[in-house]
Amino acid sequence: MKKLLVRVLVTALLVMIIPYFLKGIVVDAFTTALTVALVLGVLNLFVKPIFVLFTLPITVFSLGLFLLVINGMMIMLCDYFVDGFDVKNIGWAMLFSIVLSLSQSLVYRLTELKK
Repeated sequence: MKKLLVRVLVTALLVMIIPYFLKGIVVDAFTTALTVALVLGVLNLFVKPIFVLFTLPITVFSLGLFLLVINGMMIMLCDYFVDGFDVKNIGWAMLFSIVLSLSQSLVYRLTELKK
């Protein structure tokens, strides 16, 4: 439970930091970032597998690159559900998902090395 809480807080912090570098993303407050982290987790848990299943032929044909579009769609859905989180278009959403994924991997790896 503690590990899950830390991951949500790290994701929320990254969601607050990334818009300083990507001008197509707007996050109003830390509570908004926290909500984005939670909603994104729920969307990735329940909705994303359905999208992946239905788009499996396209994903296979594109050698997995279509998963970037699906990740962007999850960010756009999160934009729809969370007030105070604004993404200009799917391109910014895909870029945001790439940067978020890479930064999460880096932070998680750094925190695991300290153990």
